[in-house]
Amino acid sequence: MHLPDGHPVMPSDATRGGARAEGRIGLLVPSSNTTVEPEFQRALPESVTLHTARLFLTDITPEAIARIVEDLEAQSRLLATADVDVIVLGATAPSFLKGAGYDREMIGRIVKASGKPATTTSTALLRALALLGAKRIVLCSAYTDRVNAIARGFLEANGIEVLAARGLGMADNLAVGRLGPESAYELARAAAAGTDADAVVLACTNWRSMAVIEKLERELGRPVLSTTQASVWDALRIVGYRGEIAGYGRLLATLAVESRLAAVA
Repeated sequence: MHLPDGHPVMPSDATRGGARAEGRIGLLVPSSNTTVEPEFQRALPESVTLHTARLFLTDITPEAIARIVEDLEAQSRLLATADVDVIVLGATAPSFLKGAGYDREMIGRIVKASGKPATTTSTALLRALALLGAKRIVLCSAYTDRVNAIARGFLEANGIEVLAARGLGMADNLAVGRLGPESAYELARAAAAGTDADAVVLACTNWRSMAVIEKLERELGRPVLSTTQASVWDALRIVGYRGEIAGYGRLLATLAVESRLAAVA
């Protein structure tokens, strides 16, 4: 990964050196999101800590999603005062809203404001799909058809073929956070049926889904990626953590394989 001036992003001295590397992850969270923080915390190793800031959002509509990044620079600067090693825009729709390249635009804004390496949920997802060689996917989300269509357009503009896209039709973000993981399991099973997709994507960091990833992978016989899981993976990769994270699917296991991570752009 490179900063806007072309210089490569490197882990800090404190985070180099293997699986026990220490690190701090800064996470920008939609204000009504009640899921991404606990899912992140459960997956992180003890040596890596999570530090959060919030961006106002109550409804998952294109208009509200566009407004969420108005405070992006201010909240990124606040996270930088905690000397985090990376800042993650932990929100799926706000990082894909305006199509190909919008996620990189968000990264540039965060880096410029904070002086810290950065990634977004959508960037992490693209990197994860590339690492796993997944070019044809099934997309599942909590979103309305309108937002799901934007997600599909972003993925297709980045070279990912979306064989099927299914959503729960929800716009109330608090209501999404109250859903159980069985909603993700059931939708993924139904959407993937009869397809030969390389992977299944569960989109929306407020949708509880990490707990069912391994079960789905066993039953579907292919990788299953949630946008929170991909964000955890990319953040740990950037801070220099090199150790397998068990219990959350194939993607997080790749952190222990340096040769695989070396190819990630």
